[in-house]
Amino acid sequence: MDIKQSHIIQDLAYERPLLRCRFSPDGKTVTSSSEDSTLQRWNLESGEKVVLKAHDSWVQALQYAADGNTLVSGGCDGRLIWWSITEAAPQAIRTIDAHAGWIRALAISPDGNQLASVGNDLVVRLWDMAGGEKVAEWGGHEKHIYSVAFHPDGTHLLTGDLAGKLHQWNLQTKQIVRTFDAAPLHTYEGGQRVDFGGVRSIAISPDQSQFLAGGLHKATNPLGAVHEPLVLRFNSADGQLLKSHVCDGIPGGVVWRIMNLPDATTIAVCGGSSGGFLLFFNNDQEKDIHRFQLPALARDCDFHADNDRVATVHHDHHLRITKLSQ
Repeated sequence: MDIKQSHIIQDLAYERPLLRCRFSPDGKTVTSSSEDSTLQRWNLESGEKVVLKAHDSWVQALQYAADGNTLVSGGCDGRLIWWSITEAAPQAIRTIDAHAGWIRALAISPDGNQLASVGNDLVVRLWDMAGGEKVAEWGGHEKHIYSVAFHPDGTHLLTGDLAGKLHQWNLQTKQIVRTFDAAPLHTYEGGQRVDFGGVRSIAISPDQSQFLAGGLHKATNPLGAVHEPLVLRFNSADGQLLKSHVCDGIPGGVVWRIMNLPDATTIAVCGGSSGGFLLFFNNDQEKDIHRFQLPALARDCDFHADNDRVATVHHDHHLRITKLSQ
């Protein structure tokens, strides 16, 4: 793979700005969410879209079940909705009032049996994917929880919050094993009286030796979008900060999601007042080793199963597919 040959191979338009996206496990469709509170299922071969309506507010989290037959959406209305996503006309098959306030992120356990949800009510909740029953819940964060990821070993969960706290939880005891200090991703602006930033995304390296946290820093004027993107790389064993990946020349940028290729190359999707980018990092260098500029501000991304295509969603209403090689 030659990331410097990255290029857009598909461009699909909707009527409103898009927020989140996920590939189906078979890679044939992408589901996105929009500011009109709907979901859109896109057939990548035909370009056909099917619009799904059930939420009363923006949908900030999407997650496919392992078999690809079900998708769960989490909304700012606090609801989790299970969808029969492969049907010609997908239906909401289960709706749960899951959180008091915004749901920010979802994750599926490695065995596919449990769903984790987090949000503004400071509570981590686990749900049975098959039946929708609540399995567990616990607190521990003092600020809004923005991100969540299961460890591949299935016995730990990572959660990141607005204050720059990245907690690793033991899923049996529901106790914190270690807290990773991602404080550079948080700013409190006293004049504007706002907390800003936070751990917007979490990723785990393929060999599980590193945890990554993404967001923004240098927020000298948060309400004016004066800040820059940042990715922090930690040693998962002892919590040591190994690298601060800075991205010069992208004012107003925020890292919304981090992912890792099988060769351990890290990809971050960045969006803000300066537009949208796919940023590429490795273990050795602080600065990005390559950046691919997207046509508009990007808000989320997801890998295709072939690890050679990335879906991105944008404020200009478009879903785009980028190929990471010639």
